[in-house]
Amino acid sequence: MKSFLQELKEQRWDDHRYYHHSRINQSLHLVSAISFLCAYALAFSDPATAALIGWLIAMPARQAGHFFFEPRGYDHINDATHEHKEEIKVGYNLNRKIVLLTVWALSPLPLYLDPTLFGMFEPHRTAGEFVRHVGLMWLVLGIAGLLFRTVHLFFIKGVQSGLVWMTKILTDPFHDIKLYYKAPLYLLRGEMIDPRHAQHGDEAVEEEEEEEELREQVGRA
Repeated sequence: MKSFLQELKEQRWDDHRYYHHSRINQSLHLVSAISFLCAYALAFSDPATAALIGWLIAMPARQAGHFFFEPRGYDHINDATHEHKEEIKVGYNLNRKIVLLTVWALSPLPLYLDPTLFGMFEPHRTAGEFVRHVGLMWLVLGIAGLLFRTVHLFFIKGVQSGLVWMTKILTDPFHDIKLYYKAPLYLLRGEMIDPRHAQHGDEAVEEEEEEEELREQVGRA
């Protein structure tokens, strides 16, 4: 268990220091995390709606931060090129994300052409039923994408690494809120890039909280 938790900590830290420099990206991850928690709350009572929230709000917010706002140049803090970071990425790098998002975007087409989806659904009679069927398809796609990469990691990095990555993905919404809940505030102050990537993620959060408390004390004085 100690080894598992240590690797989980390392995967989280690598993800933060390599892929979350932009305060806009961090803020979008905060939106994504809150949306995913709403989806988690609905997962058992209304899985179709949960999937729609996940794929229409949480995922676009999360991936937009990576595709459009995260720096792609040489990472001087981590002494790594963008290509190197993409090569060693444990989970879905940008190329794999493009494949996954393409499958997601095209997935309603078979349901439109065959409302039963090869006998898996009763034909929809209203637009609302069609949307719910799409939501259920996206739920299956999300689970399949998670399991596919997890099993893939079993073979290329080991069973523990695969299970650690799956645990990280499922718990990322909670951890992202812890890391990035102040990102919108820093963004409003004009800070576009997080200056603390040379520190461990949790330590950086603690230091930011201490500095914020100090500012408040100075303000009251």
